[in-house]
Amino acid sequence: MDACIFCKMVAGTIPVKKIHDDDACVGIHDINAQAPVHALFFPKRHIATLNEIGVEDRELLGSLMLAATRYASESDIAESGFRLVMNCNKDAGQTVYHIHLHLLGGRTMAWPPG
Repeated sequence: MDACIFCKMVAGTIPVKKIHDDDACVGIHDINAQAPVHALFFPKRHIATLNEIGVEDRELLGSLMLAATRYASESDIAESGFRLVMNCNKDAGQTVYHIHLHLLGGRTMAWPPG
């Protein structure tokens, strides 16, 4: 996708400091942090919304979760707790149409969210 900011990061046309990079996904710090630790993990392959995933994407989604939980441990928030969030479409708050997993932690989270 030519206009997708995450695809441009994957391609290297937008330079970014990666906190995670493997065959399946990339992790970066969120520039609009909502918690002391706020990172985004997204697949290297463009998938606009969760509505587009299929059975073949199980391993990819697992890779996102593993990358985020590893980074939670590296950031010393795993024991105190963290939140993982994926938004799907406008009403849920999705603003970048390339699926991504938010890792939030380093503070007490409220419930219910939103």
